[in-house]
Amino acid sequence: MERPWEVLIVEDDARMRAFLAACVDAEPRLALAGSVGTRGEALARLGERAAPLDAMLVDLGLPDGSGLDLIAHAAAHRPDCESIVVSVFGDEGSVLAAIEAGAVGYLHKDAGVPDVAEAVLAVKAGGSPISPAIARRVLARWRAVPAPSRMPAETASRDAVPRLSQRETEVLELIARGYSYVETARRQGVSLHTVQAHIKSLYAKLAVHSKSEAVYEASRLGLLTPPSR
Repeated sequence: MERPWEVLIVEDDARMRAFLAACVDAEPRLALAGSVGTRGEALARLGERAAPLDAMLVDLGLPDGSGLDLIAHAAAHRPDCESIVVSVFGDEGSVLAAIEAGAVGYLHKDAGVPDVAEAVLAVKAGGSPISPAIARRVLARWRAVPAPSRMPAETASRDAVPRLSQRETEVLELIARGYSYVETARRQGVSLHTVQAHIKSLYAKLAVHSKSEAVYEASRLGLLTPPSR
């Protein structure tokens, strides 16, 4: 049997920290590597190279600094430890900053009780969980920007924008709405392997490495169709 994924929790609210720890403990495929309430404690734990660390559930607002620093530190020094934000901050600025720092998932506390165990497992399976409300806000921001401004430069040609197949576009729109790979496969009537193949192709065309990055880059390039109102 493979060892469980080791998860570090970084949350300053004691009750929320206990809840997240309980979620991890309840899933046999996960193990609690640590539960801390400050940026300093988390940095110390990330520095313990001898101990395995596979994922980090991190809040952005910490008493001694920003969770963004921890995400960037983990991305640079512990690439084996993938970061998932669990925060009350749901504005597009915070979301994009977290993605740019290296987060591969974003769960909004105000969207209800997050299924953190499922989110960690999804990340370790190659997914990038993001609360639907968060995805919608990011897309709303880009819908508010005039189409020409979404290009890297006003002089950019159409050839600079990746050409996606119809199926790739459909898959992209579904994951942008928060659907998992399994749900996307079910809605498209194809196998999970086929969806993963489309995702791999999308990553290559958009030059990204995660689902969140793919949604962000596709939105920036104007490749996503705004959802109907």
